[in-house]
Amino acid sequence: MNLYAKLGAVTYVLWGLLHIQAARFVYALGQTLEPGIVQGRIYQDAWNLLFFALFGIAVAITLNWKNSRLGYWLNLVVISAGDIGFIVTILMPGYVPLVPGGIGPLLWIVALVFSTLGIRASSREATGA
Repeated sequence: MNLYAKLGAVTYVLWGLLHIQAARFVYALGQTLEPGIVQGRIYQDAWNLLFFALFGIAVAITLNWKNSRLGYWLNLVVISAGDIGFIVTILMPGYVPLVPGGIGPLLWIVALVFSTLGIRASSREATGA
């Protein structure tokens, strides 16, 4: 059993659950707007958040939990792309405060660290180091 891989998977699931809540919040925000392109873009953002979250959770449960290299790279690339975009376009300009806005990126980094430690531990076991 690779504890690091399991901790990484659990943290990715927590990241996903947080982003499902964020998607609900963004969708509710869209409902306060007049119908039009801005409302449509907000709804699309909610949709994207939801599916980033579901993707991260599904990969964590089916692949990261088993310390799969494919799962490692899938969540590394997809979740990193989502959170880096959030950091650059929302968090850094100050549109949301660091607390609570930094919780998602913090979970992403923790999941990435644990997953990386899990992959590295399995590599060392495979080579006998």
